[in-house]
Amino acid sequence: MVKKHKAEDAAPLATAPPMADGAHVLTTAATTWLAAKCDEATLARGRAIAALIENLRLDEQSVAAAWLAAAPPDVASETALRESFGEAVAALVVGTQRMASIQELSRSRIDAKEAKQSLAASGKDAVKEAAVEAQQTEAMRKMLLAMVDDVRVVLIKLAERLVSLRTAALSTDARRSEAAQAEARDVKDIFAPLANRLGIWRIKWELEDLSLRLLEPDQYHKISRYLDETRIEREAYIDTSKARIRDALESAGIQVDEISGRPKHIDSIYQKLKRKRCSIEELYDIRAIRVLVPDVKDCYAALGIVHSLFQPIPGEFDDYIAKPKANNYRSLHTAVMGPLNRALEVQIRTQEMHQSSEYGVAAHWNYKEGGNAAKDAGYAAKIASLRQVLSWGDEVSSPGELLAGFKSSLFEETIFVLTPQGKIIDLPKDSTPIDFAFAVHTGLGNRCRGAKVDGAMVPLNTPLKNGQRVEVIAVKEGGPSRDWLNPENGYVRSHRARSKVRQFFNALDLQETLANGRAIVEKDLQRHGQTALSLDKLAHEAGYKTVEDFFTAVGRAEVNNRDLDIAIRKAAGIADGDVDQEKSEIHTSRSRAKASSGGILIVGVDKLATGLAKCCKPVPPDPIVGFVTRLKGITIHRADCANVIRMEATEPRRIITADWGETAASEVFSVQIEVIAGDRQGLLRDISDVLARAKINVTAVNTLSKDFMAKMKFTAEVKSMDQLKNALAQVTQVKGVQGAKRA
Repeated sequence: MVKKHKAEDAAPLATAPPMADGAHVLTTAATTWLAAKCDEATLARGRAIAALIENLRLDEQSVAAAWLAAAPPDVASETALRESFGEAVAALVVGTQRMASIQELSRSRIDAKEAKQSLAASGKDAVKEAAVEAQQTEAMRKMLLAMVDDVRVVLIKLAERLVSLRTAALSTDARRSEAAQAEARDVKDIFAPLANRLGIWRIKWELEDLSLRLLEPDQYHKISRYLDETRIEREAYIDTSKARIRDALESAGIQVDEISGRPKHIDSIYQKLKRKRCSIEELYDIRAIRVLVPDVKDCYAALGIVHSLFQPIPGEFDDYIAKPKANNYRSLHTAVMGPLNRALEVQIRTQEMHQSSEYGVAAHWNYKEGGNAAKDAGYAAKIASLRQVLSWGDEVSSPGELLAGFKSSLFEETIFVLTPQGKIIDLPKDSTPIDFAFAVHTGLGNRCRGAKVDGAMVPLNTPLKNGQRVEVIAVKEGGPSRDWLNPENGYVRSHRARSKVRQFFNALDLQETLANGRAIVEKDLQRHGQTALSLDKLAHEAGYKTVEDFFTAVGRAEVNNRDLDIAIRKAAGIADGDVDQEKSEIHTSRSRAKASSGGILIVGVDKLATGLAKCCKPVPPDPIVGFVTRLKGITIHRADCANVIRMEATEPRRIITADWGETAASEVFSVQIEVIAGDRQGLLRDISDVLARAKINVTAVNTLSKDFMAKMKFTAEVKSMDQLKNALAQVTQVKGVQGAKRA
């Protein structure tokens, strides 16, 4: 006959054991304060939380805070707590209250998770969605630890969650309550794994079992009926088996450093059944014992004794010492038929193997929860240190005092912030909204122009803090500012963001170099009279695979004038004997800036060398004057040139009248064009395209970007002012251009 299963995991609220003498002042005050302000149910809840904290042997501040954690936040305000119990207790209670925000975030995340699962069921990529969800769940656990300044806050919160689940499990309508199920999902995804990695086994297994009871009641009771015994009975069975194994090993002269055991709890059995897709009869580790011996030879000797004591189950022996797991886990595993003919798993290992299993890369919590301690070794090491502090409870007189000094240093260099959709982003400490934007997406970082933190506008160099929700305000098009790279401005802290900003400007500089190279090549082609020459063929003759690579090399001066001339002649099929004829053709197409006679009329002077001034770059029909130089003949300036005005005041005799004569159709004049525009990606390319369509040859470009504005200066060659005016009118139509003029 099957016995009626007892509700073992829904134990009634515990009563705190009496505290030691001299360690009850704060606790008594907290109990009195809570009784005066809250009802009996809240008082009972505080009593149960405090009992769990006392069982962990924490200090009096922690126990008092556990009592007060039961009170609603509006009753237990930070000010009231600080006045009544001091800064330390108030900080513990307020820290516990702050963690409630994680629960709200967790529930919204779980709703999103269920929506994704429904999409996956309809044909979406379920594997990818599961990986993203696991990553976010782990980030949430880390953020929860990062948001507290004292590890004791986490322990109080775990105790508070356990008491809540116990109460929900005892309620008759709990299984139909959406709130109770949401709370169970919180615990299953967030709090139970935290208890696991901190090594608080008693709280961990009870959290998991109660969550399963609320979420999957049928599966819970099915496994319970199969076990047909309470956890107390299973623990008694383990104690009996341990005693028999210890006696047998000591009789054989094998030293036993430690022997421990545990009955596998209900949720663990359920998860293993799902993972292995087998029946419960095929599980042999429902009850397990671990034996620690001094060295490897003792492991194999102990294995022989266990097999002689109990009958081995065929096919259930694994030698992870001779052949360790991928994470370097080492141990002997065997399954035997123990007392009362019940399956019993026995693990045998050395102390060194056990330390690696509990605190190293092979730690149980790490591979069970999908962690990667090998990748995040610092985090795993700190978790191991904290677990060791917690495990000293039976060896030191006051473990609570150790924890009080063990502040949460797990994430000294990392913060966790949220997107508006609730996605968790981890960033280096003191990161800014710009770092956040680049962590979300490179395009968002490039277009970032402002940010809201928890709904309030903040400067872009504001350091972010744990748990803040950040919203980026971005333009549709554009790029970062060079000011972001200045360390003194404090805009960018993360290596990723700094690298992305540099990549953007490197690409922008590459575009400018390419445009300069194109202008140089086109000018040389014009000088050679080969404007119709194939650019692909020219690049190939110069030794480059693509035209872009060729233009870039020319812009960087990696291709000198002689090499460029040779490549043009080869591509045009010009033989060496034709060089003299080519030079003759080239002479006729040179700029008036280099021509020395003809086309400019100097009053009263004939056949005197003339040249155009580089300072004002006159172009017909600009009013002009001549200035007699001592060595270079006459330099032609615009009549309104600042240099001419200055020279008229100091040396008026050297100023002579000049006018434009007839100019050849092939003559071009150098001018400077100045453009002011809002900085954006592709701006230089768009303006260059306009000038090219206007048949204006650009010989040099200089750009300066500051505060998202670009100031560009083009040196170009035009045939007339009409051509220049038409080109400037077209440039002003380019998106983002605020003005274009002749400099």
